[in-house]
Amino acid sequence: MAFGPLGRGFVEWCDKPATKKKQLGNSVRPPPDGAWLSGDYFGRCSNITLVSLPAIHSYPRGHSLMSTAKKPLVLVIMDGWGYSTKQEHNAVAAAKTPNLDRLARDYTSTLISGSGLDVGLPDGQMGNSEVGHVNIGAGRIVYQELTRISKDIQDGDFFQNVELAKAVDAAVTKGKAVHIMGLMSPGGVHSHEEHIMGMIEMAAKRGAEQIYFHAFLDGRDVPPRSAQSSIEQFDALFARLGKGRFASMIGRYYAMDRDNRWDRVQQAYDLMTQGKGEFTADSASEALAAAYARDENDEFVKATRIGAAAPMQDGDALIFMNFRADRAREITRAFVDSDFTGFARTATPALNFVMLTEYAADIKTACAYPPTALVNTLGEWLAKQGKTQLRISETEKYAHVTFFFNGGEEACFTGEDREIVASPKVATYDLQPEMSSEELTDKLVGAIKSGKYDVIICNYPNGDMVGHTGVFDAAVKACEAVDHCIGRVTDALAEVGGECLITADHGNAEKMMDEETGQAHTAHTNLPVPLIYFGRKAEVAEGGKLSDLAPTMLTLMGLPVPPEMTGKPLMILK
Repeated sequence: MAFGPLGRGFVEWCDKPATKKKQLGNSVRPPPDGAWLSGDYFGRCSNITLVSLPAIHSYPRGHSLMSTAKKPLVLVIMDGWGYSTKQEHNAVAAAKTPNLDRLARDYTSTLISGSGLDVGLPDGQMGNSEVGHVNIGAGRIVYQELTRISKDIQDGDFFQNVELAKAVDAAVTKGKAVHIMGLMSPGGVHSHEEHIMGMIEMAAKRGAEQIYFHAFLDGRDVPPRSAQSSIEQFDALFARLGKGRFASMIGRYYAMDRDNRWDRVQQAYDLMTQGKGEFTADSASEALAAAYARDENDEFVKATRIGAAAPMQDGDALIFMNFRADRAREITRAFVDSDFTGFARTATPALNFVMLTEYAADIKTACAYPPTALVNTLGEWLAKQGKTQLRISETEKYAHVTFFFNGGEEACFTGEDREIVASPKVATYDLQPEMSSEELTDKLVGAIKSGKYDVIICNYPNGDMVGHTGVFDAAVKACEAVDHCIGRVTDALAEVGGECLITADHGNAEKMMDEETGQAHTAHTNLPVPLIYFGRKAEVAEGGKLSDLAPTMLTLMGLPVPPEMTGKPLMILK
């Protein structure tokens, strides 16, 4: 994709790292587990059911209804679509994207930031979908739980956290074990290994003698085979403390499912509760080496018990150290829901379970870092202005354009409709890189032509979901599929007189190879993302970031910007 220099307002970037609502950067109050896959979530939106949209050609060009129909402003979020000046291993650049090339050339375009301090993360930290959508919808920088918890560890406040201390102290008093589970990764997307090490140290300092770490391996937000360095850090910590050890190891593919694939989750649950695993090893390093010998990358490491079995027992503490909710929800429910039906549990120990952040409003267990309020998000403000809006995406990103975009609001706002298109049921999305983009676009074009909506928010997941597989050719096809759909969307908007902002929440597909390790690059990036305005003639303000998009949209609509939104409008109409 030849984006940037051809568009007006191009900014030079280089490839150097650089109701009651809940705010949470990474801890927005999540909807119930799997809710966006079923009618349960829609039931929370009392003003809607699944949207029934008209056919694509319901209103042909020149139809008299068009004069009174609404001309929507559409925000298209191309998930995982960053911009890099480097052409090699760049699926975005390699893809044939005639529609986006034309739009970047003929309309106002620029690059904006979707990572680091600009989205409330540590400087240089790559962005992610949850953080990106929270910032876009909030219209202000939302400081994330990664930053908040890291600061507490540095300041020492973490070690006095009431819920964490209560769980550890109860176990110590009864002579019980402290189990700690979480994604062992420096990625900072779902967790951070420094937080887990802080928790292990806290348990040791408070007198716990039995400290067991159940490690979920990443390989998705970090290089596919990078866990060994983390293992060495944890082993060094255990040696320094004279306490604690690895008890089990399994890939996030199993432990962190979010699509109700309960057979995967059960393998992680049985491993941790009973020590039942397909493999055993004397050490974490041995377990990892054996997995690599089986050609399993970190993400897909099969259930492995490490050392003597350490099954969970009544009265033990279990601390879940992931701060991001969506992939923490299912395994949490397996532990805490009394009416759990995902799979038949052969062991149900009575544990003192603490979730690091609130994974869902209806998960009833202790929470170390509860969410705080976030008001006047874009969705709420549009409702207050009497505007109608549609949120639409595939299964994989549906929660992001609804729940996360609304700052943790589970219910729909007045005038807000929602449409979900099922993502294909494949093991990995490189097997179907177009995903369900055509069906999604059918629905989106129908909504544009319906004349019903003032604003439409749509996410195309392809760049991110296929980028995570590390398969370059598939990522190229994913980008080309999105470009084709963008052409259909802008054609429909031209027909009805609507406008569009096209952007991304973070980068991914523009970097498919890690030059340092020689491995496939499956993680997000901290590179800038495109912003194209398909509409009236405009000048662009430089130095933009994701939180500027909501004020930009409101300004283009001629609406006031609420005082809570500190972002700036990026498009200045001529």
